[in-house]
Amino acid sequence: MDTLLSAFITLVLVMDPLGNVPIFLSVLKDVEGKRRYWVIFRELLIALAVLLLFLYGGSAALEAMGLRQESISVGGAIILFLIAIRMIFPSPYGLLGDTPDGEPFIVPLAIPAVAGPSSLAIAMLMVNTDPTRMTEWTIALVGAWAVSACILMTSPLLLKALGNRGLMAMERLMGMILVIIAVQMFFEGVSTSLHLVGE
Repeated sequence: MDTLLSAFITLVLVMDPLGNVPIFLSVLKDVEGKRRYWVIFRELLIALAVLLLFLYGGSAALEAMGLRQESISVGGAIILFLIAIRMIFPSPYGLLGDTPDGEPFIVPLAIPAVAGPSSLAIAMLMVNTDPTRMTEWTIALVGAWAVSACILMTSPLLLKALGNRGLMAMERLMGMILVIIAVQMFFEGVSTSLHLVGE
């Protein structure tokens, strides 16, 4: 249960739903009100499909490319760290840079806002760590996605409740927690690699 909870919390932090609220609102500002909710829901479903694809097919892809779990752990940690730094010290262009005009499709909301490189890497890492716990990994992934979906579907209301300053504060707090998780992932990957070399 502790591993399931840890995976769930990590995925929620990595998906960064509060940090994605301003991105979603900015990209969808010119979309009609009722249509906006449909677009958000569609993009979230696409993101879930991509996440599940990497969860169930990630290990086979790793084996085909000859990658080890430690490489994914260290690589995922570096990506997490960079994202966390951008959450704490935001760029004027946001996490994703400039966003396209009009109604978005897949990019940038589904990928990489929700199903970003870090969440995809963690999904593959979870399976590679213990392939026998697929049910738990699926629950953690779908649960984290559901939390993100609820927050993002209510993003217009959330913006009114917290305001821009409140959202910025929450995003920076989540960034600090993500830095700690990234450092832990990095040390675990390096430690395992050194242990294997020592053998």
